[in-house]
Amino acid sequence: MTDTTLAAPPEADMHTALAHLLPAWSDALLAERGLSPRTVEAYGQDVGLFLLFLDELRAAPPAPARQQLAEGDILLFLAWLRSRQNTGRSLARRLSALRNFFDFAVEHAVLPANPAALLDSPRLPQYLPEVLSRAEMQTLLEQPDCRNKSGRRDRCLMELLYAAGLRVSEVCGLTLDDVDLQRGLLRVFGKGAKERFVPLHAEAQARLQDYMAHCRPQFAPGSRLLFVNRSGNGLTRQYVWKAIKKYALSAGIRRDISPHTFRHTFATHLLEGGADLRSVQVLLGHADIGATEIYTHVQAERLRSIHRAYHPRSQAR
Repeated sequence: MTDTTLAAPPEADMHTALAHLLPAWSDALLAERGLSPRTVEAYGQDVGLFLLFLDELRAAPPAPARQQLAEGDILLFLAWLRSRQNTGRSLARRLSALRNFFDFAVEHAVLPANPAALLDSPRLPQYLPEVLSRAEMQTLLEQPDCRNKSGRRDRCLMELLYAAGLRVSEVCGLTLDDVDLQRGLLRVFGKGAKERFVPLHAEAQARLQDYMAHCRPQFAPGSRLLFVNRSGNGLTRQYVWKAIKKYALSAGIRRDISPHTFRHTFATHLLEGGADLRSVQVLLGHADIGATEIYTHVQAERLRSIHRAYHPRSQAR
């Protein structure tokens, strides 16, 4: 049954009807699909950009106002984006946002059919993530100066990034209530505020217990967040990114690494140790196992490198 409060006035043209529907669609993404506000904002900007493009397209002579949205309009929009150096990944995201928005418009009788339903998303190149070796990770973790509170905090934070495969936003968002030292578990809220529990190994538990008992009380009170700065406020993602860059440099790692490198390394080292793909998917909080399969490609590439280096036929060549 159509919600008449979401439909545009009968005298409005198709462009106005879609613009009228945009806020309701954003609310539905937040409430029904559980997407993060940041993701919903990005999707809204994608659709808003298309509506602006459509408005200019309709205003250009000799095109008259039309009541139907055609597949050709979307193809023109994608071509325009490509001319502005949008990458394949960006084009795929924008098309996905449009496809979802048009489905919503069909449900509320603003469009008779989804004009993007049959359009193929751009093929994306398969980028293998940067992964550290076990020796590199050990050297990196040893870089913070644990003789001061900031160094002990950074060491504990990096231990958790590697031990639990956390996103930087997840580690910055951890609170004291999310830590269960007795059971060795972290409660993590991932994308779309989805909750998961991640176990910690003994080394990470010991670091975390030491930090909470002896280090965190030295920082100014003011927040329930686990990792705080000298003012007692939560660490920013920018701080974590810069800190890891600094420690990588002192560890002699010249590759371009980031907080997400810890997550990639966590998953790859688990698979190398014999973990199954489904378990790694759960630990990472991936909704789709396809997102986890990238790490099997990392494994395969490493095996090929080993084969090339040590097989006698490869050496003979």
